[in-house]
Amino acid sequence: MSRTLTVAAAQFELREVDSFDAWAAQVRALLDRTPDARVVVLPELVTESLFTVDPDWRTHDIAQLTRITDHTDAYVALFTAEAARRDQWILAGTHLVATPAGHRNVAFLFGPDGEVHQHAKTHIFPAEADWGTGEGDELAVYEIDGVTVGIAICYEAEIPEVCTTLTALGAEVLLVPSYTFTEAGFWRVRHCAAARAIENQVYVVHCPTVSHLEAPLAPGWARAAVLSPCDLVFPADGVLAQARTNEQDAVSFELDLDLLAENRRAGAATTYLDRGRRRDLYEKYAHITL
Repeated sequence: MSRTLTVAAAQFELREVDSFDAWAAQVRALLDRTPDARVVVLPELVTESLFTVDPDWRTHDIAQLTRITDHTDAYVALFTAEAARRDQWILAGTHLVATPAGHRNVAFLFGPDGEVHQHAKTHIFPAEADWGTGEGDELAVYEIDGVTVGIAICYEAEIPEVCTTLTALGAEVLLVPSYTFTEAGFWRVRHCAAARAIENQVYVVHCPTVSHLEAPLAPGWARAAVLSPCDLVFPADGVLAQARTNEQDAVSFELDLDLLAENRRAGAATTYLDRGRRRDLYEKYAHITL
C-alpha cells in the first residue's frame, strides 16, 4: 500500500475586518473547503488583515504592521482548536511575533493532538526590513503520518541552500507560504519553488496571499499550486493542482510518496542523488560559493 498524504493550499484573501472574530470566521470558512486534506497550508502574513481592525489603519505607516502581534495569543488559540476539531495539520501561514531579539516572521504548524511547531523565516525579503523584522537561525523538519515535511517561507524558496538543507534533513514535501506584491514577485517564487521540486525531487505546496487592500498595505498576487518534479510519472509541467488567480480559493491533492521515492531512485533525471555525487567537485570551490 502506497504512502500517501493529502495536502491543500488554502489561498486566503486579505480583507478589511472589524474584529479578530470576523477574521477568524473567514479563516474557518476557507478551512471548510479542505475537508479531505491531512495538511492544510495558508499563506504568509495571513494575519495582516488584523491591521485593519483599527478604523484609522489607512493613516498608519507600514512600520506599524507589528501591532498585529497583539493578536498572537488569539491566533494560536484559534488554530490549536481548529487543528484538533478538524483532525488536521494546519500550517497557519505566518504571523509577526514579538521576541526578546525583535520581531520575527514566524510560520506556525499546528497538529491535531495539540502540537505547535514554529519556524522563524531565515532570509527576510528586503522590504521586510521596513517592519523591523529580524531573521531566524534554525531549519527543521517535521513528521506527519510517516511523511517528512519542511517549511520554506516565500523568499526562503528563492535561496537554494535552504531547501537543500531541508531535503538533506529528510524533507519529502516542502510547505511554502508566500506573499508577493507583484506578478513578477509571484513568478519569482513560483519558478523557484518549481526548481526546488526538480533539483531535490520533492513535492512543494506553494500558497500565496491574495490582497486588493490599499496602502499602506500591499497588494498580493496569487495562484496557489501543488508542484512535483517534471518527469514521466508526473505532469510535464510539474503542476499537480492549481488555484484560481487572485481569488480566495483552495486546492487539494493526494501525494504519493512511494512514487516520489521511486522517481528519486530511477527517474529520467535523478537529481536528488546526482547533486551529491560530485560533492568533491563542489568542495573545491566552497571558499568562493559560500
